[in-house]
Formats: sequence, C-alpha cells, structure tokens
Amino acid sequence: MYAKCGSMEDAARVFNKMPSRNAVLWNTMISGHVKCGQGHKALELFGQMQQEHVQPDPVTLVAVLNACASVAALEEGRCVHEQITQSGCESDTFVGSSLVDMYVKCRSMEDAWRTFNKTSSQNGVTWNVMLLGHVKCGQGEKALELLRQIPQ
Repeated sequence: MYAKCGSMEDAARVFNKMPSRNAVLWNTMISGHVKCGQGHKALELFGQMQQEHVQPDPVTLVAVLNACASVAALEEGRCVHEQITQSGCESDTFVGSSLVDMYVKCRSMEDAWRTFNKTSSQNGVTWNVMLLGHVKCGQGEKALELLRQIPQ
C-alpha cells in the first residue's frame, strides 16, 4: 500500500521489519522505487535481494529491466539479460518486451534488434518500441524503413 501510494520511506520501514522476505515483497519494493523515479535505489535493492539468495521471478526481472531503462544502466541491463538467459525466462512475453525496451531506452539499438529477433514477443508493443527507438536515436530513415516492415 505504501509503495503504491509512492511513500517509499514508509514502505521501507515496514519492509525492513519483515522477518523473512520473499520475491513478492522484493518485487513490491523494487517496482515502487522505479515508479517513484528511483531507479538506482531499485537496482541497489535487487543486489540486496540476490545477496539474500531470493530467486527473482519474471515480475522481478521486468521491474529490474525497467529500473535499468530508467537510469540508462546498460551494463547492469546486460548482466540482468545474462541472468534471464540462464534462468530460461527469455521466452516470457513481458520479460522479452522489457528487454527490448531496456536496450532501446539505453540507446543500444544493436542489442535491441538482436533481442527483438530472438524473442517470441514480437507484437505491436515491441514493434512500436523499436520504431520509437530509431526516432529517439536520430535514425529517422531506419524508422521509416521499419514502419514499412511492420506486419498488419
């Protein structure tokens, strides 16, 4: 409730009093920090989660990729991508879409394309992410080419 209301200090106070923390609690805190524009804090919490040997689930991975995207943390995003590949979560539609989005927001279009081409989550969202990524990177011609390739 505190995290959804943007009161991360209160959320942290309750979180820190919990005798044990599962992935759902970690996801709530990580996502809350991302939504409040505190991507670095979200990444710090993800590191703590791993130190406590709590296994991330697809929801965790999406939140962490959003944190990487929000602060353009490309190297951290690549490390998370490696974990995703090792865990087999790459085929999850939300995880795959978030990977593409993270690479685009970090302005790594080569990585975005490589991921987009490998993922099973090529949908309207990921096509739009790729299109807007080319626009944001000043690649208007590539964006126009891509627009012509989008399946109807």
